[in-house]
Amino acid sequence: MKTRIGIGMLFSFQLCCAGFFLNDILSTRLGLRSVPIPWAIYELIQISAAIGLILGLGVTATLLARSLRARAQAEDSLRLARGAFMEVLDEHFDEWSLTPAERDVALMAIKGLSTAEIAEVRKTSEGTVKAQTNAIYRKAQVTGRPQLLSLFIDDLIAADPPEPSSTAAAP
Repeated sequence: MKTRIGIGMLFSFQLCCAGFFLNDILSTRLGLRSVPIPWAIYELIQISAAIGLILGLGVTATLLARSLRARAQAEDSLRLARGAFMEVLDEHFDEWSLTPAERDVALMAIKGLSTAEIAEVRKTSEGTVKAQTNAIYRKAQVTGRPQLLSLFIDDLIAADPPEPSSTAAAP
């Protein structure tokens, strides 16, 4: 919360600084008369305005760097989660003793492909895919695709987050 207030105050100060410079340029260019102020105060205002703009640039650069680091960490976490999901899939597939064909069908079913789409991708009939999905459901002791998917989601939710290791990309 303090950061937001600080950024808001800095933004307001920068806006005033930019307004000062814009007013100075426009009043000179358009020939508008203004109340004269002592030169020393005028220079102090200009220096303060320039410092405010430079300070804003520094804060913006810092926030951008933080944002890029946070994005990289989120991408690493997503990469780890994908790897963890594949580990969970492989563990269950091994536990259920799925054949390579059943593994392919189970993975495509979990990804959300329909029976017809799986048959098309695997270049088999829909009947074959239905038989394989029934075998998968029987081995997994579930009644259908939603229950099959919930097994993996439950495992991921219950699992501890993976430790960053050699799986994560080095900076």
